[in-house]
Amino acid sequence: MNAFIFPGQGAQFKGMIQDFCSENESLLQIIKEAEKISNRSVTKILWETELSELSRSDNSQLAITVASIVIINALKNRGIESDICTGFSLGEFSALYDSGVLSFEDTIKLVTERGNIMQKVCDNLSEKSEGNLPGMMAILGLPLEQIESLIEPLSKKGIAFVANINSPKQTVVSGTYEGLEECEKIFKDSGARRVVRLKVAGPFHSPLMKDAAIEFEKVLESVNFNNPQKILLSNVTGKIITTGEEAKKLAVKHLTCPVCWTEEEKVISELFEKSEEKNSLYEVGPGTVLSGLWRDSGYGENLSCIPCGKFEQISEL
Repeated sequence: MNAFIFPGQGAQFKGMIQDFCSENESLLQIIKEAEKISNRSVTKILWETELSELSRSDNSQLAITVASIVIINALKNRGIESDICTGFSLGEFSALYDSGVLSFEDTIKLVTERGNIMQKVCDNLSEKSEGNLPGMMAILGLPLEQIESLIEPLSKKGIAFVANINSPKQTVVSGTYEGLEECEKIFKDSGARRVVRLKVAGPFHSPLMKDAAIEFEKVLESVNFNNPQKILLSNVTGKIITTGEEAKKLAVKHLTCPVCWTEEEKVISELFEKSEEKNSLYEVGPGTVLSGLWRDSGYGENLSCIPCGKFEQISEL
């Protein structure tokens, strides 16, 4: 049984998938099709844009999704396809494509719109705080229960929230600039091993993105979501999505609700335990963040996650 897990924002780097496309016209054609649909120069975003600009939501969401779809097809060319799929944050849209819920065209249209909407909301939040950027912060070395207790007063003030439950060792919070400044002091004073600002453009997966959710819901009204053709997991619930209608509703909640990644890893592990086939787990997209989270959660002792972000990593699969 094969599981594909797709990374989200923060995984981007200049030159993504250039090695996949340099000698493969069919993979390059995927990028060309994405350019027609999005009316953006995807090749320029992928291969020429500096990280500071690439990290904007209106660039990174399109770029990472196209990169993941190219790698899906590169793996397919080697006879490797998924039985289970899920994605971290933005990566859930690559999973919606891989599971047959969304067509290629709708996937590209939606991540383009989603990136634009989210960037606009983040720019507005920045303007309200006189140019001080909202964002996200990873907390390492404190248990989730303690983080939830420490952040509760800030959540009541509407300035900081738990956003990603990544592993037993790592939780991510979202917040305004003020909220993150307070979080950094609180968590360091409480014994966090590390507190790290993330290279993302806004306070994702928190109520601060409610305006984006309202606008994105209108975009989704005219889009057809098919029933999944594979086992598809949700960031919002950590459980299996059974219908296209459910997937559409969750795509809206996704913007303001935390990513329950540890729950999704648990489900994948349980499905692997029940399987009588050989099990393989692939990180399908740029970077190795999800491979590290799988290891940190203790599942890597029995089965390593195979990163596929560079051509050399899959050339011998």
